[in-house]
Amino acid sequence: MTFQPNPGDGIVVNGTAYTVGQHPAAPGVAYAQAGRQGIVYQLIPVDGELHEAKALKVFFPKFRIPAMVYQSEHMGNYREIPGLQVSSREVLTPERNGDLIAEYPDLLYAVIMPWIHGCTWFDVISDQRNLGRSDSLMLAKALAAIGSSMEQRGLAHCDLSAPNVMLPFFSEVKLPEGAAAVELVDVEQMYSPKMDRPDVLLAGSPGYAAHRTVHSGLWSSYADRFAGAVIIAEMLGWSDPAIVNRAWGESYFDQHEMQTPCERYFLLKKSLGQRWGTRIADLFGRTWDSQDLSSCPTFGEWLIALSSLSEEEVVEEAQAPVAAAAAHDDKADEARSETVQEVPAEIMASLGIEPGTREVNDNVVGRLFHQARDLEDAGNLSGALEIFRSAYHFVKKDSPLEVELAAAIQGLEEQLRPAEESSNKGIKALLLSRKFMLSTAAAIVILAGSAITVNQILAEKAESRQLDAQKLAEQQAQEKEEAARKQEEEARRQQEEAAQKEAEAKKAEEERKKAEEAKKAQEAEQALKEQEKTELQAKYEKQAKYEAYLASLEEKKKKQALQEKYDNQAKYEAYLAQLEEKKKRQAQEEAAAKEAAKAEAERQARARAAQQAQAAALQKQRSQNVVELVALYNKAYNAQVAGNKDRAKNAAREFIQLYNKDKAYYKTVGKMSSRLSNLQQFIGDDSHWIPKL
Repeated sequence: MTFQPNPGDGIVVNGTAYTVGQHPAAPGVAYAQAGRQGIVYQLIPVDGELHEAKALKVFFPKFRIPAMVYQSEHMGNYREIPGLQVSSREVLTPERNGDLIAEYPDLLYAVIMPWIHGCTWFDVISDQRNLGRSDSLMLAKALAAIGSSMEQRGLAHCDLSAPNVMLPFFSEVKLPEGAAAVELVDVEQMYSPKMDRPDVLLAGSPGYAAHRTVHSGLWSSYADRFAGAVIIAEMLGWSDPAIVNRAWGESYFDQHEMQTPCERYFLLKKSLGQRWGTRIADLFGRTWDSQDLSSCPTFGEWLIALSSLSEEEVVEEAQAPVAAAAAHDDKADEARSETVQEVPAEIMASLGIEPGTREVNDNVVGRLFHQARDLEDAGNLSGALEIFRSAYHFVKKDSPLEVELAAAIQGLEEQLRPAEESSNKGIKALLLSRKFMLSTAAAIVILAGSAITVNQILAEKAESRQLDAQKLAEQQAQEKEEAARKQEEEARRQQEEAAQKEAEAKKAEEERKKAEEAKKAQEAEQALKEQEKTELQAKYEKQAKYEAYLASLEEKKKKQALQEKYDNQAKYEAYLAQLEEKKKRQAQEEAAAKEAAKAEAERQARARAAQQAQAAALQKQRSQNVVELVALYNKAYNAQVAGNKDRAKNAAREFIQLYNKDKAYYKTVGKMSSRLSNLQQFIGDDSHWIPKL
């Protein structure tokens, strides 16, 4: 029978009675949370407070591992560490919980542990919930303190991610004094030098796993450093609305962006530096650029840096760098550079570039170029344009890569601006470009040279008029030249018309493609809006159900209050009548208790006497058996001396049979072990001579 409980169902685990909790946002549904390894149900103790609730984790078949028993016993040593409350665990085994497992086979090796109240860090990110400065700092310090305590003991969670970081700080349930603000859950993959490597290793969670280790699995004392630093940076960044609005979705980073010079990394690092200081930004930069997990900053370094910050302190916002135009000879490049902002110094420093220079290695430019192309393919044209502009500052002047980047920037600008603005600026850039100016100058020189040539021809014609003999020939030659020129002009005109028609057709085709792309983009945007509308409607329906549930609770409370008033009156009247009876019963119970105590003392005395008698009888029997064992050994020895090996073997077998009945005791008596060894050798090889002992 599968374990699929309903709210209010009762279950007894290790002698304690519980009821299955009801989901606060879905009346009639059991309070359960699904994870990668199993499903966790909330169990509320029948006799206890709500904050004493337990979590029953039912594993999927792949993760029902017998070694979980040893692992949980070992993890119990860490339950006193703040943030590791779930280390206090009990595993359901066939030996202790056979009847319950027989009824629900899914509960084999299930774990019962404290229920952690509150939301997860995943919920905060998904809801895009802004945090105050003090809350951000408090959560980040709490997580750093947990990580530091674990590192000092050689421990690591090995699957640190937003869903596994609980925030009791935001719990609506009143918790005991001293409760941790942050708790870690899903600790089955925990690393410890004293525990065996799990059969199945997780490769980290998207948005928090370093891409250099994600394929090999995580299980070492350094496993939490990268993911922990990302979550700490998220917690600090969530006090900045600009960072919250740029989150990828279920985490701030997309997994494909991890450890790349992406836009989100630059924005987050800049925000950390401006709001929390350069020391915090440097720690995050070291983590992001690390080649392996061991080179990431320790949680202790994070804790020291965070402890030096003040909740009231507001770091002054750094002034945005002023856009600087690059020094180009042609005015077209100057017009383009007016739209490109200088790259911030902190971003240049993180890429290993000296401020004030555009020199950089090709690897960095290549990373920026490919990152921009990926954003352009994904439809994020503005993000791609910003990265292209950043990369443009890092290439050498007049290099082929500069030309390619300039073309890419111009193409994206034309797509992002209206057609008229793009056309006007294109004409302006053409008029101001170096190529246009050089072409114009060359045309002027050619025209000037042509004027001189025409004057010379006219002078020659004036002289030729004086020669009547050559006049007719020259007129005929001119007529032929004029006809040829007209034919050539007609052919050129036809070619120009054909080229113009071809250009117009090409332009029409491009406009058609652009219209199709715009239509597709509009359809995709409409589909996205429909999806958002559906999700919003589902959210509204969920909220409506929750409000109806609260209304029913309020009505139920009113009825209960009125009923309690009537019940209290009846109880008070019954109380007056029962008070005298209670006194009489109390006297009788005290007398009965004295009698019971006396009887219990007599029973214990009889039990001790019986135990002593039993121990004496056992000792007497053992002494008799020792005498018999010595006699059997001597019997075997004498039979061998007399040459009767069969009789000697029979005596040896009787010795061994009697010895095995209580061998743990006989092993400690005299030379019994030596006698046993000699007789066993004799039975195996009758040529072995039994020594006289």
